Amino acid sequence: MKKSFLKKLHLICGVGAAAVGIPLFLIAPGAATKRQRAPFVGVNFAHRGLHSRDKSVPENSLPAFELASKAGYGMELDVQLSKDGQVVVFHDDTLDRVCGVHGRVDAFDYSELRKMKLCGTEEHIPLFTEVLSVIRGRGPLIVELKNGPRNRELCEKTYAILSEYRGDVCIESFNPLIVAWFRLHARDLVRGQLAQPMRYYKGETSAPMGFLLSHGLTNFFCRPQFIAYRIGYRPPTIRLASALGALRFGWTSHEPRNEKGRDGVIFEFYKPRVKFK
Repeated sequence: MKKSFLKKLHLICGVGAAAVGIPLFLIAPGAATKRQRAPFVGVNFAHRGLHSRDKSVPENSLPAFELASKAGYGMELDVQLSKDGQVVVFHDDTLDRVCGVHGRVDAFDYSELRKMKLCGTEEHIPLFTEVLSVIRGRGPLIVELKNGPRNRELCEKTYAILSEYRGDVCIESFNPLIVAWFRLHARDLVRGQLAQPMRYYKGETSAPMGFLLSHGLTNFFCRPQFIAYRIGYRPPTIRLASALGALRFGWTSHEPRNEKGRDGVIFEFYKPRVKFK
């Protein structure tokens, strides 16, 4: 009777430990030193540069990054590949919204992309190297790698460019496989997982994958050091990842009150203080 009770107790304890341990293993973030974290904590990051609501200064344009870096803000930008393998700074998969041209970015050589105008202005789609030459280390930088058909090439080329850059920079992506590439090949760079509530993934990925991404359950293989989550409701698992050490970034803010409870804020269409911590 006593042995039977002890066996049951051991079984219950084992199941309980697994019930706690498995979720913790799945959502635990990666470790970052205080020195690695310092440039990004308490910083307001201009979303796609300091672009304007009326589009006179277009998003992800050289003037937008010049304005943001001159003001001392951190900056967030998006990189992807042209057809001929150039790393360009552009957000959307397609050119329709920003350039009025139908087609994907990666269907055009950079010589063609450069002729396209941003939001009806005279500004062009810049190379990543051009943007870095404008910023020149004046403010920390978040580089979002866009998901696409040539992710490994994008990771390799982006990292090669950043290896020559002298400034504070970290990377992020919605695709945990991209974040995992940097975990394996570029441990010197702080890496982050972009995420949002499950309903926003509709049409972008399967429902099961949307659930995993929205709850931080892919952290176990990419071990992000920060989680950039869409401003609003955050699931308990995301809050737990923060409690375990992940920096808390929020996007995209349209008012200063979103600084509360966060380590970094990606903002647009207003001018907050440069640092809030």
